[in-house]
Amino acid sequence: MAVRRPLYVTAGGHLQEMTSAQISEIIAQTCYQYSQNPSVTLNVVSSGGSLGTISDTRLQAGVYSTRVDRAPTEAETAEPTVVTVNYSKINQTVASVSDFAGFSSLTYPLYWTGSGLQAMSKEDIYNTFVEPAIDILVSSSTTAEQGGTYQIYSSTTLSGNTLVDATAVFSDTRASISAYQAADIPETLDQPTTYVSFYLHQINGADSSYTRPVGFTSGSNMQTHTKAEFGSALQTLVRYAAANRSNYKIRYSYNSGNNRGSGMTDRRLNGDGNWQTRFVSADDYRAQEFPNGSEQTINTYYLKIAKSA
Repeated sequence: MAVRRPLYVTAGGHLQEMTSAQISEIIAQTCYQYSQNPSVTLNVVSSGGSLGTISDTRLQAGVYSTRVDRAPTEAETAEPTVVTVNYSKINQTVASVSDFAGFSSLTYPLYWTGSGLQAMSKEDIYNTFVEPAIDILVSSSTTAEQGGTYQIYSSTTLSGNTLVDATAVFSDTRASISAYQAADIPETLDQPTTYVSFYLHQINGADSSYTRPVGFTSGSNMQTHTKAEFGSALQTLVRYAAANRSNYKIRYSYNSGNNRGSGMTDRRLNGDGNWQTRFVSADDYRAQEFPNGSEQTINTYYLKIAKSA
């Protein structure tokens, strides 16, 4: 791995090595360039998303019992059961991206070897600017520096982000206890209410100023890279790395990596059933067990981002 200090032209017209702060500014610009055209994207689908399946669970009432001589006992009445709703709504797409082919009019940025001027190699560019940018992009932070990447939030609006789709990627539901009444036995088994829904957002990037390096022209003169050409180069390089570069590919999952945004909680009532009876007539006695208990967290799912081999 070779991290270089590129040269730039000072206000006085002299060549000078970039400081660590100036290099960091170019790294930040690389992150911004990624936000303008990400090569690894997520979208919301109705089912079959490539990130896999996460599950919401809730209790529903047991099947009612009836007798003609007396009310069914609790032992004779079916217990509440668990309903599972699977969500597979996030799909990942990796764009087909070609590696950077080089600048049209200049060499790669120059650096001082200690005895002379040398153009950075493409590998130097990756090591100096792109790989540190990927490290920032895949961190657990959700600031503008992570622009172009994604997070989960429990609302359709989130400052500094763009909603990917108004369809929830996961909803935490529970049995609506108040909906079950003894006077209505036999009650509908599954009577859920949605407590919170979660949505996919894409983080917005933010442009920033930076110092542009110099390169050799075809006639071996030195010239500062233009903003448009150097920015385009950074974008191509970071897009290629995120899609294809070993150990620096950006990938999303529910299984490994840094958590992004809100945890998607699956909570469920933990009771063993609220046994209720209903007398209808001399030969019609009914009983049913309704969901009850306190909320407990069954699982918490996170959208995760990581560097992949």
